[in-house]
Amino acid sequence: MSELTNFKLFAKHLAELSGNVIASYFRSSIQIDSKSDNSPVTIADKKAEELMRQEIMLEFPDHGIVGEEFGNYKDSVDYQWILDPIDGTKSFICGTVTFGTLIALVKNGEPILGVINQPILNEFLIGDNSKTELNGHEVKARNCNSLSEAVLLTTDHLHIKKYQDVNKFDRLTEKVKLYRNWGDCYGYYLVATGFADIMVDPIMNLWDKMALIPVIKGAGGTISNYQGDDPTKGTSIIATGGSIHNEVIKILNT
Repeated sequence: MSELTNFKLFAKHLAELSGNVIASYFRSSIQIDSKSDNSPVTIADKKAEELMRQEIMLEFPDHGIVGEEFGNYKDSVDYQWILDPIDGTKSFICGTVTFGTLIALVKNGEPILGVINQPILNEFLIGDNSKTELNGHEVKARNCNSLSEAVLLTTDHLHIKKYQDVNKFDRLTEKVKLYRNWGDCYGYYLVATGFADIMVDPIMNLWDKMALIPVIKGAGGTISNYQGDDPTKGTSIIATGGSIHNEVIKILNT
């Protein structure tokens, strides 16, 4: 068994364990707390990350961890697992399914493996930059050739106004076929599986974006930051089916 295959199997194990925890709290009466940035957090977020961290420390004691809820462990190592137990906590607490668990494995700063797991729908999407699979079956982004035929998604239109140029974004919405706020990691799932063409997030943390990169690339899509540069750098992400990417970047930045 290759090292990458072993990592993939372990990532699936993490997704299954965290997914069981998250599903047990879904659409239940749970306390919602606020973090220092006023974003919500629940017991499901915390317990899911705690469990994944424990498993990583047992299986790969030399690996580092970066988690949204519990911070960094072993910064100066080659391999790091980057965890977002519930990407889309606001969606989770509202009982919708446009949330998921993000798991990335990074080697020397470059993501080599990414997972988007939706535990309620039992959808396990995993990519390694060269191939992306949904529940064991390879998937591909669709190559939309025209903005007039494109489905555009973002997580929160208000974030566009807060962090980027909303007028330029509005120009993009006028050029596409359909614009919806089906966001968080599920928007990237839809791009990777060929159901949407553009996903835009004007603000992202490390744990929000690193898992998305191998997934989108593995599906044949294109992913960058808001300015069209290296997606591992900066604090924003744009993902597309590929051929319209440069046009999207140009509209949003000129």
